[in-house]
Amino acid sequence: MALLQLQQCSRKLKSFSVKNNDPMKIKNLLYVILLLMIFSCSREYPPLKLHNYNQHYFHFRGKPAILVGSTEHYGAVMNLDFNYIRYLDELSDKGLNITRTFSGIYVEPQGAFGIAKNTLAPGKEKFICPWVRSDQPGYPGGGNKFDLTKWDEGYFIRLKDFIEQAGKRNIVVELDLFSNFYDTIQWKLSPLYYSNNINNLEPIPDHKEILSLRHPQLIKIQEEMVRKILTECNSFDNLYYEVCNEPYFGDLQALDEWEEHMTNFVFETESKLPLQHLISHNIQNGKLKIENPNPAVSIFNFHYAKPPVTVEMNYELNKPIGDNETGFNGIEDVKYRTEGWDFLTAGGALFNNLDYSFTAENEDGSFVVAPGQPGGGGVALRNQLKLLKDVFGKLDFIRMKPSNHLLKTIPEGSTTVRILAEEGRQYLLYLNNSKQSDKINSEPVSEVVNRFEISFELPAGNYKGQWINPVTGQRNQFPIRKHNGNIYYLETPPVKEDMALIITR
Repeated sequence: MALLQLQQCSRKLKSFSVKNNDPMKIKNLLYVILLLMIFSCSREYPPLKLHNYNQHYFHFRGKPAILVGSTEHYGAVMNLDFNYIRYLDELSDKGLNITRTFSGIYVEPQGAFGIAKNTLAPGKEKFICPWVRSDQPGYPGGGNKFDLTKWDEGYFIRLKDFIEQAGKRNIVVELDLFSNFYDTIQWKLSPLYYSNNINNLEPIPDHKEILSLRHPQLIKIQEEMVRKILTECNSFDNLYYEVCNEPYFGDLQALDEWEEHMTNFVFETESKLPLQHLISHNIQNGKLKIENPNPAVSIFNFHYAKPPVTVEMNYELNKPIGDNETGFNGIEDVKYRTEGWDFLTAGGALFNNLDYSFTAENEDGSFVVAPGQPGGGGVALRNQLKLLKDVFGKLDFIRMKPSNHLLKTIPEGSTTVRILAEEGRQYLLYLNNSKQSDKINSEPVSEVVNRFEISFELPAGNYKGQWINPVTGQRNQFPIRKHNGNIYYLETPPVKEDMALIITR
């Protein structure tokens, strides 16, 4: 690995031309040499990447990977009250391997979206971001205004330590560089808002103007922030960048043009650094057929992707499809557990539940989420997601693909069955009987317990079957002996909400 990095950095060194003793070029050359020395000695693995055999999935630290998480509301770095060590310890304890965090260019007021103890809404003078505070008071969130010409080194120490601590626990960090501002109240809390800094920026009252190409001064500041973050975080292997959270509300044409520009800027900036990281686009809430994707983008993330039809719609892209935010469907665990199982069994590569039980006072996820909150969370759900990830960990999933064409008979009504399979060798079936709607705030699940008949194509041979309860983890094994190669019929155990089945040769 060190030899590979040495070769990569050597190529980059050749691109530098130090003529006329240009101080800036000499400085850049010395910086690259320093990075070379660091990486050649310390990096065992390349950054998270797509798996060579099956690019619908990831390769991380020498192994095939799917990413499963239950994430706080993205303020772990920017909220100084948040003890991210306790938080990461809880994720690690549950075997979860992804978290999502925002850069600090976007911040929320208390009470936004009805979230109790919102980690994206730091208390007075507890907000930290890429820019240093000035000596002039007046930031509405408490404390002094910002100076957009100077970096806050304390922020970058905290950001890098967060990523490093996550890496020690085999957790991948999705770092969202930007977010939609949604409304004026969020925009007026951003360090870029003209009255929140001392840099005499052009007053721009309309929040929909910020993520556009209409204001060169703002674009330059945004680019400088991106360059700084990418440079500071270049050495980490447990990291990928999402360009923008939910860039599909507001002036869509302006957002598309801006996101294309910023995506290319991220790609071009990293191409000059020793390591390159995957880039993600957040495509849509629910589903959307992706047309003409930017070739620099490797991950396509959706929010609230239930049912997971967007995986099938975009499977031909041969890239990981993710569901990296849940919510707005009640607080019951079943809603988000079944969303995760459905999504991954449909061929998705990433599922990240938004977990409102993590707060700045309850970094261990012990806050009790009350009815009326925009989503769920808690230790029970995290244990269920651990089981989901563990099931995939026992499969050679890198050789599997969505295989619902094998199904011959399925339950009637709203009960669904999905198959992920390597035909003739391994099968994962998931039955969802929770009677969920794909609408926001759907009705509670059915209390009825049923048995179901399912049939599907199965080549001749002997197999081992195992029913798995996705709530309790209880497993019931059974043999399949001398199957003649015709359609295989089976009846499920009693199912209240959902049930999984593994069949292996």
